[in-house]
Amino acid sequence: MTIEVRAAEVFADVCAVLGPKSPAASVCFCLSYRVPSAVNNSLRGPARGEYVAGLVREKPAPGVIAYDGETPVGWAAVAPRAVTAFARNRKIPHVDDLPVWSLWCIRVRPGHRKQGISHALIAGAVEFARDNGAPVVEAYPLDNGDSKVDLTMAYAGLRKNFERAGFRKAADTTSVLAGHPRILMRLDLR
Repeated sequence: MTIEVRAAEVFADVCAVLGPKSPAASVCFCLSYRVPSAVNNSLRGPARGEYVAGLVREKPAPGVIAYDGETPVGWAAVAPRAVTAFARNRKIPHVDDLPVWSLWCIRVRPGHRKQGISHALIAGAVEFARDNGAPVVEAYPLDNGDSKVDLTMAYAGLRKNFERAGFRKAADTTSVLAGHPRILMRLDLR
């Protein structure tokens, strides 16, 4: 298996990884940290997909997609922190005033897990951020140690996977997800 990570520029591929089975469903679609909560809560059913389709048409794209051949198998959300809810999040501190990029969601499709795709997604997201001028990439993974994490809550990533990619812990946060503390990790690209 050869995994290639590319900018999320094809809406159908984003839908294949993130979209609901029913277009009328109001699932995350990776908008929770992308838009203010009032906007997120107002987007119901097909409006969520239409909003994401608009993001996909923008430059830079809203993240990256991992492909096995031409099959989309994973997603990572990465964008300038300034255009995300992390710019205003009181639970996750700002370490400095650099225009960092945030990497906050990693999703691998069922049937493709445990094959290293999340590692490829992290590396691809870092390259995408670097190619778009990011001086630093931040992530806010779970610090779960050896504890199991419910797959529906593992989207934030795991500390060990970010350490493996060269990220280092920069700060504690007061954010907790699925009973696990989240930490702020950074990778300096300068």
